[in-house]
Amino acid sequence: MTTVNTKLDRRSFLKVSALAGGGMMLSFSWLAGCKPTAEETLGLPKEWFELNSYIKIGENGAVTLFNPNPEFGQNVKTSLPMILADELDVDWKNVFVEQADFYPERFERQFTGGSNSVRSAWKPLRTAGGTARAMLIAAAAQTWKVSASEITTSAGILEHKGSGKKAHYGEMASLAATMEVPEEVQLKELKDFKIIGSSKKNVEASKIVTGKPLFSIDHKVDGMKYAAIVHPPAFGMKLKSFDKSSVSGLSGIQDVFSISLFKDDYGRNFFDTTTFPEIVAIVGNSTWEVMQAKKTLTVEWENAPESSFEVGGFGGRPNSKVIVPAGLENTSSHKDRMKEYITKPGNVVRKDGDPEGAFKKAAKVIEKTYSAPFLAHNTMEPMNCFADVKGDKAVVYGPTQAPESIMGTLVQALGIPKENIQINLARMGGGFGRRAYSHHMTEAALISQKIQAPVKMVYTREDDMSAGVYRPTYSATYRAALDENNNLLALHVKAGGIPESPLHANRFPAGALDNYLAESWDIPSNITIGAFRAPRSNFIAAAEQSFLDELAEVMGKDPIEFRLELLKRAETNPIGERNDYDAKRYAGVLELVRDKSNWNTPAASVHRGVSAYFCHNSYVAEVVDTVIKDNKPVVEKVYAAVDCGIVINPDAAANMGEGAIVDGIGNAYFGELAFENGVPNKTNFDKYRMIRHKETPKSIEIHFVDSKEDPTGLGEPFFPPVFAALANSLYKATGKRYYEQPFAPQLEMQNLKM
Repeated sequence: MTTVNTKLDRRSFLKVSALAGGGMMLSFSWLAGCKPTAEETLGLPKEWFELNSYIKIGENGAVTLFNPNPEFGQNVKTSLPMILADELDVDWKNVFVEQADFYPERFERQFTGGSNSVRSAWKPLRTAGGTARAMLIAAAAQTWKVSASEITTSAGILEHKGSGKKAHYGEMASLAATMEVPEEVQLKELKDFKIIGSSKKNVEASKIVTGKPLFSIDHKVDGMKYAAIVHPPAFGMKLKSFDKSSVSGLSGIQDVFSISLFKDDYGRNFFDTTTFPEIVAIVGNSTWEVMQAKKTLTVEWENAPESSFEVGGFGGRPNSKVIVPAGLENTSSHKDRMKEYITKPGNVVRKDGDPEGAFKKAAKVIEKTYSAPFLAHNTMEPMNCFADVKGDKAVVYGPTQAPESIMGTLVQALGIPKENIQINLARMGGGFGRRAYSHHMTEAALISQKIQAPVKMVYTREDDMSAGVYRPTYSATYRAALDENNNLLALHVKAGGIPESPLHANRFPAGALDNYLAESWDIPSNITIGAFRAPRSNFIAAAEQSFLDELAEVMGKDPIEFRLELLKRAETNPIGERNDYDAKRYAGVLELVRDKSNWNTPAASVHRGVSAYFCHNSYVAEVVDTVIKDNKPVVEKVYAAVDCGIVINPDAAANMGEGAIVDGIGNAYFGELAFENGVPNKTNFDKYRMIRHKETPKSIEIHFVDSKEDPTGLGEPFFPPVFAALANSLYKATGKRYYEQPFAPQLEMQNLKM
């Protein structure tokens, strides 16, 4: 067994208390508590002693975990209790899961994003489960007057084989609650896991398939009003005035007013991203009525001047200054400026060896530029929020990935102390980074405060797509220097975007080349951007892996073998000290996908492309098989090999991978948002093309590396490699390289159907 010292952990996250109705409760600070409903607690002890952040063991042996992280389909509400249940050594059927709401007065961090939920929970949950098990054993040892070392546990049963005595956990829970928390506990060896590594059904599956209310958009209370918002029609504009009388006679309309999200002296946090902090709110008796009123309301807009604001850092990043230029921006001018920046020297962020010298003596230079447009998140559930703000109390209920970040924004906007604001967390109908930017919650709260009544605020699809938050538009130029024998001498990447750069300078192939240069640039914009599934990686992986494929062809090498050669160099004789990947693990997924796809012996008429990338501490390699049917490219099959450490729930992990792969293919083929005079050219699904069921891969085969490493990210790492794997596959199928996303317009120019 693994021994864990809990001396620090005991102070920082472990608490134990007797439950009023019997049993014990073990709590740790990163889990937040909430009041369970009668339906949710059916079959559990009637009385619970409640604390913020806790695990409960009832007198009947049931175990409840309050899941802290907002759930948006990544199945964290199942995976986290699986970790707890295994280390606690209970029967999975006796585990209950409830979503914790946000309790700011007792809890410091709840966040879903960065593919970090399981990774950050792994040690705390195991330690909590192991500690509870040790205390139950201690209680049994005291009761039976035997040594704790003689007691074993299995499926929630304590047993002393020498005397034949047995008891289920609930029988010892009350006494265990009085035991001192041990300073060290022994955790299971990996070989002893019974639940971790097995597939368990989503704990909310029945609610999902039967349409039970899970989302805040389903929420209703007596006396609730409905609200819609009106924001400027273009980036670079702001509110000047509005005529309330233009809708005052319409049926069901109660009020129209403007709201400002930020006070003048407020320092924004990292997720306070919004270009339109002042908007108009329309309040009425139904969603339909307020949305109809939007069409009639007379509003006058004006050009906004250049501005700037300080934004707080996130994840250890320093504070930064955001410049918001004046003017109505256009995609055509964006492209011109990006081309201009490609020719200028960039900010050198990494330099190994003498790349300039290598390029001067090169017999051949390969240079290619890749680009991608702005992308909309397009979460299937519209942005929405319920709020009830009265006096100095506020309840906010809505989909958010970052409740701790929006709490500070609510405090300053409402003028209500933190301890009087309750954020209840809803299941999210899609997130992908969009719901980390929770200004919709502040808007709903301010509207409720103004009318002194509960309100549900819902965005239309057009509201969300025309107000951001978007994936930035990017460009990257790769250059390779070759000698007369086509040996690789140097590689140079210069990457940037509007308004941020996608460059990860210390990732592969950095560390695998004697001469390597990475430069970065960015261009300020007033178009709002934010995290999009695998931020920055989702583009730079596509550019890098497409270029490596083309380079391998020029060098006369197999694409996988070429990558493996580079990785072998990075493993055995790495260049530089800042390489942020493990070359051996990186090579491992390439070897696995090569073997599982039978890379060298594809089926007849199959055109394959490969790609591999490291992000969020995980490694993914993918092979895409494309065929041409009826003059149309069809993704026949995708193979993926993944090294994400220990896999908690294999079926759920594969589901997450399948979703990311389909999402990536859809964005690669169709994803695009352009601007004319600050106005996006697509505001709904009639123009913004999403992938359709018939266009998804006919088969997706996912293989996980058998690993003993702690779990790492999973929700995002599948996404970046598929863009290049698809592009490389299409090249084999059509004979054309694809340097600009999306691919569909270029395929249509080749007279291929899409």
